[in-house]
Amino acid sequence: MTSPPPQLPQPKSPTPPATPSLLIALRSAGVRFGATVALADVDFSLTRGERVMLVGANGSGKTTLLRLLHGQLPHAGERIARSAQDAGSGGDDVREPTQAMVFQRPFLLRLSVWHNLQIALWLARVPQAERALRAQAALERVGLAHERERPARVLSGGQQQRLALARAWAVKPEVLFLDEPTASLDPGAKREVEALIESFARDDGVAIVMSTHNLGQAKRLGTRVVYLDAGQVLVDLPTAMFFYQSLPEPAAQFVKAENPWSV
Repeated sequence: MTSPPPQLPQPKSPTPPATPSLLIALRSAGVRFGATVALADVDFSLTRGERVMLVGANGSGKTTLLRLLHGQLPHAGERIARSAQDAGSGGDDVREPTQAMVFQRPFLLRLSVWHNLQIALWLARVPQAERALRAQAALERVGLAHERERPARVLSGGQQQRLALARAWAVKPEVLFLDEPTASLDPGAKREVEALIESFARDDGVAIVMSTHNLGQAKRLGTRVVYLDAGQVLVDLPTAMFFYQSLPEPAAQFVKAENPWSV
C-alpha cells in the first residue's frame, strides 16, 4: 500500500505593512483674523513619526498653521485629530493626540529647572506618583540632570531651549509643534537641539511639525517640506523631492534666495 505524500507546510501569506496612524488632518481649512485671511483652503495630514518642516517668508502663515494644527484657533473647514491609541477602535468617542509646543523663546518660570518641569507635568494632569520619575528622565534625556536645582532663567539660551524640550518630552507627546526653536541659538546649541528633535521622532515615534527659516535645517531634519505663500500651501513634498525637483515659481524663488545648503 502506497503511503500518502507528506504534507508540506503551506507558505504563510505575507503580513501587509502597517498603515501609519493618522494623528491630525485638515480638510479645506481656513483661518481669518477679522478681514484678514491668514490661511485659505488648507489640506494637510500628519502621521506618527513624520518630521514636517514648514517654510515660507514672514507672514506666509507658518505660525498660524502650527496653532491651527494644535487646536488653538477657530477655523473654517474640518480639523480631524485622533490619538494613535484610539486607532482602529471604531468608536466616535476618540481622544486628541497628546500634544506639546515649543517656541522660539521659551517661557520659563522664576523657579528652578526641577520645578519648571514639575509644574508642566501638573498642568498636563500627570499623576503625582509619576511626576518625579518623568521629570528626572526628561532632564537626563536632554543633558540637564546636573542643573536641576539652578534657577531656570540663568541657564544659557541653548540650555533653556533644551529645558523647554524636556518639558515637552515629559508629557509623552504624540505630536510636538515647534515654532522656530533654534532661531536665537548659536551653532553649537542649534546642533544639540536638532539632535534632540530628531531623536524624539526616531526613538519615540513623536510626529514633528516645525517652522523654520533655515532651509539647511529643513533639509537635515525633515521627512516632508511644506511651503506656504500668502496663507496657502503651495508645495507639500518629501524632502528629497522638494530640494531636487522643479517647484512652482514662488517656491523656486524662495529656495534660491534662502540657499538650502546654508547652516
